[in-house]
Amino acid sequence: MRLARETRGIALRDISEQTRISMRYLEAIETDDYRRLPGGIFNRSFIRAYAKFIGYDEQEAIDEYAKEQESNNEVAVKPYKSLVYTDTGGSRSPLATLLLAVIILAVLSLLVWVGLHFYQRSAAPKTQPSRTGRQFAPGKSPEDRARGFARAKTDFKEDAHDFSA
Repeated sequence: MRLARETRGIALRDISEQTRISMRYLEAIETDDYRRLPGGIFNRSFIRAYAKFIGYDEQEAIDEYAKEQESNNEVAVKPYKSLVYTDTGGSRSPLATLLLAVIILAVLSLLVWVGLHFYQRSAAPKTQPSRTGRQFAPGKSPEDRARGFARAKTDFKEDAHDFSA
């Protein structure tokens, strides 16, 4: 069709302006590169409009397009192997997968428990020794404890007296 257009002296720009077909689509039609066309019914419409504008037989242009498409379809039938990796079915059984998931969850739970244990131990308040340095045994009788509190109270008054003087 390019020869028919050139013999008549018609520029592609003129065809594009009159038919409202993009220049790149017209160039694709001339070079039989139909992959660059939008596809479907548009291809036939563009070819028909282009042929009509240059005075070429529309039916013959459509027939040439159909032959070209048939030969491209035969070539495209070959098997296509994807370059993207896909899992073609696991060789691992569902039981092994479940066991692996349980083991992973157990290890993670153990790590969380250990971390929480150490956090609680480090955040626990430290016991302060008494000011007098005396420790009261928790197993003493109530009388012994009362005497110890009285002694501590006296020591406290003495300490308070020392600070006020």
